[in-house]
Amino acid sequence: MCMVIFAPIFAICAFATCGGYYGHLQVKVDCAGRRPSNLSINIDFGYPFRLIDVHFNAPLCEAKREEIIFLDGDFSSASQFFLTVGVFAFLYSLLATIVYVFYQNNYLKNNRGPLVDFVVTSIFSFMWLVSSCCWAKSLSDIKTATNPTQVLLLISACRAHENKCTATQEPLWSRPNTSVVFGFVNVVLWVGNIWFVFKETGWYKTGQRYPTRSASGKRHSEMRQRLYSGSSFEQPDEGFGPQLSRQGSFNQQVNRQVSFNESQVSLSLPHAYLGKPVIYDRDNKVASQGPMIIVNEM
Repeated sequence: MCMVIFAPIFAICAFATCGGYYGHLQVKVDCAGRRPSNLSINIDFGYPFRLIDVHFNAPLCEAKREEIIFLDGDFSSASQFFLTVGVFAFLYSLLATIVYVFYQNNYLKNNRGPLVDFVVTSIFSFMWLVSSCCWAKSLSDIKTATNPTQVLLLISACRAHENKCTATQEPLWSRPNTSVVFGFVNVVLWVGNIWFVFKETGWYKTGQRYPTRSASGKRHSEMRQRLYSGSSFEQPDEGFGPQLSRQGSFNQQVNRQVSFNESQVSLSLPHAYLGKPVIYDRDNKVASQGPMIIVNEM
């Protein structure tokens, strides 16, 4: 039931922080002398992070015209894959919540519900792991591609040493970083939920119904078999003579055992002699003597 409570919440947080991101970068190009300059170049980008479609205009300090510059990189596949996994994980966890709450009996019927849930949970756990790793690597590449130093190198005027190019505003990466964290949190959540779903399947219940015997139990059964194999309780198929002789030998063994037990019980205990009690009068003379007392020592 851990997935029922937390999985929809963390899935929403994962794909919302990834899909709703927009970055803003602002650079300034100051041409040397009195040549035309552009003090504010705004560069906007966001989901699905197809940077090859992001372009901006930068001045050419040698002439009164501008050039169009495109950013490098296409990271749409990783971001869209991460967001798709998050959306489908949210929908499935929401459906599982409804089934757990309102259709519990149908879920446990014929063991089909737990088996399907176990397979789907395992698949989503793997998908969360793959998508989170891909998105984390792509986010690192996006940061490199939109680094102000890297963007300024794309501008022709900034390659000349006499011109001054600086970044006035850099993009904030708190939301995409949070999406990566939520992605790996979902990995831990779904992998941990595999155990709870496995406990509802027939595989776990079969193992609990027929537990394996321990080593001590096996030794006890082997000793019992040896004891039974040493005693002769088998009966022959034909004739009564051998049967009577074996029965007589068995009776002799029983009599020997009984006599041995009686001999152990009838062991004589050592005696302790305390003597006769003596009573003295006032003159320290013997007045009378009592009977002899013998005490058995245990």
